[in-house]
Amino acid sequence: MKRLFDLIGATMGLIFLGPFLLFAAFLVWCQDKHSPLYLAPRVGKGGRLFTMIKLRSMVVNADITGVDSTSARDPRITPIGKFIRRYKLDEFTQLLNVMKGDMSLVGPRPNVKRETDLYTPVEKRLLAIKPGITDFASIVFSDENEILADSKDPDIDYNQLIRPWKSRLGLFYIEHQSIWLDVQLILLTIITPISRPYALAGIKRLLKLLGADQELLRVASRESPLVPTCPPGGDEIVTTRCKHKID
Repeated sequence: MKRLFDLIGATMGLIFLGPFLLFAAFLVWCQDKHSPLYLAPRVGKGGRLFTMIKLRSMVVNADITGVDSTSARDPRITPIGKFIRRYKLDEFTQLLNVMKGDMSLVGPRPNVKRETDLYTPVEKRLLAIKPGITDFASIVFSDENEILADSKDPDIDYNQLIRPWKSRLGLFYIEHQSIWLDVQLILLTIITPISRPYALAGIKRLLKLLGADQELLRVASRESPLVPTCPPGGDEIVTTRCKHKID
């Protein structure tokens, strides 16, 4: 049922968004005459590598810097790229990955291998299902670039402030996944650029209905500042970046 839901949703999405994506791709090509697509290696279900298709929002060869996390003030982001990132246009091309079967519409966001190599045994459960275009964390941390805007080391701060909660939210989704939950998360994702407070309230309501603990509800509401913490399973195995920052 989930695969059928993904195929129908991806087909409808590509039909509706296709003209906008083509126009955005044309603008990206016009700025430097290079491919408007960024083919990003990511880790999928079962740890299998696949190529995620994104609209390019950064300068050519931006990934050779070795920095995986991106702040809002990252100089590698192009002028057109800022617009693309603001409205998440770079994510919509991943509907092609859904059609191919590499991804689902809803599921934990795919990560680079350097990051999944740091996963604790608990976090490795995130690789038990296909990654998705959106999920709880995509809405809760839709301002990820702003969170890291003043960071001196975006990768470390990402692993301290964002990754632990992304992982917890991803694991929570896996435990409670259903087609109806997917529909609600997709609708809240669409609402996010229009009214982020309303979308966050919707996420908090969903989490509460599904029995989330108070700590997860607090972070999902984003009503208080994020503080450094370790990822799920970090009490047993603390990742290098996590330990480096907290110690």
